[in-house]
Amino acid sequence: MKAKSAKKSVLVSVVMGSDSDLPIMTEAAKILEKFGIGYELMLTSAHRTPERTTKFTKAAASRGVKVIIVGAGAAAHLAGVIASQTLLPVIGVPIDATSLHGLDALLSTVQMPGGIPVATMAIGKAGAKNAALFAIRFLALEDKALNAKLAAYVAKMAKDVEKKQDTLSCLKS
Repeated sequence: MKAKSAKKSVLVSVVMGSDSDLPIMTEAAKILEKFGIGYELMLTSAHRTPERTTKFTKAAASRGVKVIIVGAGAAAHLAGVIASQTLLPVIGVPIDATSLHGLDALLSTVQMPGGIPVATMAIGKAGAKNAALFAIRFLALEDKALNAKLAAYVAKMAKDVEKKQDTLSCLKS
């Protein structure tokens, strides 16, 4: 497990159950990079490599990880398994990997038993992007500079909508 940016300490682990999840989970990585957050990419499976999953999870907090983002498709038990073995916040991203178009992954991620919390995002790329932004909100609670970056990001989104409205108004004239 190597940090994506060797200069930054790893604060967020982006975990996926299969390498086929990478195109989706890259959306989380892009947001983390945009905010300058140190992260790592990790491949492990709750079912195919349970010992690897446990070893990773139990060591995460002691390595300085603050939030774990987990993407998985199909049965999608990975986020729940990880959440059951750590006190760190776990954010699940259901992935469309079967003929059920992600509904199976969504239900497996969101339907956790009481006491094992997993914050669950939308299915797919929007969910991965929001998972990173949600992780940043946690981190920004104790980092004023990061909080300012987040506020600027939100303000820019609002300005972008206003610009698009102006463009639409011009088309009507």
